[in-house]
Amino acid sequence: MPRRSPSTPRTPVRVAVMVSGSGTNLQALLDAIEADPDFGGEVVVVGSDRAGAGGLDRARDAGIPTVVCALADAPDRPTWEAGLRAELEQHDPQVIVLAGFMKILTAVFLAGWPDRVINTHPSLLPAFRGARAVGEALAYGVKLTGCTVHLVDEQVDHGPIVAQEAVAVRDGDTETSLHGRIQRVEHRLLPAAVKLLCHGALQLDGRHVRAVLDPDTPDPDTPDPKEPS
Repeated sequence: MPRRSPSTPRTPVRVAVMVSGSGTNLQALLDAIEADPDFGGEVVVVGSDRAGAGGLDRARDAGIPTVVCALADAPDRPTWEAGLRAELEQHDPQVIVLAGFMKILTAVFLAGWPDRVINTHPSLLPAFRGARAVGEALAYGVKLTGCTVHLVDEQVDHGPIVAQEAVAVRDGDTETSLHGRIQRVEHRLLPAAVKLLCHGALQLDGRHVRAVLDPDTPDPDTPDPKEPS
């Protein structure tokens, strides 16, 4: 994917955000964009599979167009996904952010935005994939869980990892209390990862993702071929 420095003047990358719930990660992203003139992206549409999703209200309050494509309104899943993609494409997004979007997207959808669909998940992947990650972590008795921001592929919670951060599980934690602490980390990690994606600063090598903030600056861990070893 193309790379450039965050300081390079440019037209903001057009971002679509997908939500299914209250939209706290959407709000964190909107706040980060507003606070950072060098963010490099702007949210141009917010989509959901649920008409009652709170994230849609956040988008409307911010003056951002919204689209709703409910799976129950489509005759089958491929038709639903094609309709969702068509609705989003009307806003010409270049990056898709899944911010608490609780529907699986297939390779057909992802092909429209190769390596430019990003998701946040409330566990340290590959542990506890799927929709019940926080509850499963508690039930398993782990001492550490956390959140993962990753590029999306055709498998559930599987794509290359962009960022992770651990969150300790406390004695007496409930799913609500643990998820709340994980979300506070997500609210930092997701905007930071989206900014890198908007700047084309994610270098992908198989499953390995490296952030390259300035393509003209050598990696300090890479030996200079002109210097003797």
